[in-house]
Amino acid sequence: MKNRLKVLRAERDWTQADLADALEVSRQTVNAIETGKYDPSLPLAFKMARLFDKRIEEIFQDEEGN
Repeated sequence: MKNRLKVLRAERDWTQADLADALEVSRQTVNAIETGKYDPSLPLAFKMARLFDKRIEEIFQDEEGN
């Protein structure tokens, strides 16, 4: 699954640690999501969407659907 997490984080000048704190996850989790090694749970995806004031589809893209 592709995502824009790194771009959205960079636009806000946040480190992975900053984002991890805001989402209450580890920095390693943020890194794994950004690099596509881990897909977030649905609750975590919704939390990211609220944090960035975006729809989930604006953050994550299903590669098979495109």
